Amino acid sequence: MKKFIRKYFPFLLLFGYGIFYLAWFCILEEKVVKNYKLIHMKIDDYIPFCEIFVIPYLLWFAYLAVVVIFLLKYDIKEYYKCCFFIFTGMTIFLIISTIFPNGHHLRLSVFPRDNIFTDLIGMLYKVDTSTNIVPSIHVYNSIGAHIAISRSSKTASNRRLQTASFILSFSIILSTVMIKQHSMFDVIMAFLMAMVMYSIVYLPAYSTQERGTFEHNIDI
Repeated sequence: MKKFIRKYFPFLLLFGYGIFYLAWFCILEEKVVKNYKLIHMKIDDYIPFCEIFVIPYLLWFAYLAVVVIFLLKYDIKEYYKCCFFIFTGMTIFLIISTIFPNGHHLRLSVFPRDNIFTDLIGMLYKVDTSTNIVPSIHVYNSIGAHIAISRSSKTASNRRLQTASFILSFSIILSTVMIKQHSMFDVIMAFLMAMVMYSIVYLPAYSTQERGTFEHNIDI
């Protein structure tokens, strides 16, 4: 049993946290339906609705899955860092949503156009409520995924992949406000949380690396 756990621990970690997160999130979605804090910024009123951004919004699921699975298979060290970054942020999000129920009223009651993209958004609105939005996990995890791609020794030197990852990540972040899934406040809070977590997860490694290089140079 110990050998099994040791061998498959990375996968069990991912699978186990996934169940934990979905269970807690589903409870919140059921319970937070009224008496929540309304999230709104003035800038939200000036951001146009653009239904085509539903594509990068939905691509987030594939983007995150591909990055995590790639790291799990090819760069286990960065996999653990990425998981710690993402899982910690998602847990903080759950705690915030539990003690500070929140939501927005930004969604359109009538779409300005009728096409496949607005149809997708309509289905998305039915599946995902407009509550439990601070900070935006779409934004936070997109930042985390791109950081992981940028830092992994397997992908750090691939300029095209880096550029593609950045464009997709940036598009996903834009999509959260362009299809009225989030307020700009949610985006800002996601960036702030990502900055804090980056300093915890990644900066110490840089310091250790630099110290090791310095000591090596002195030995020479």
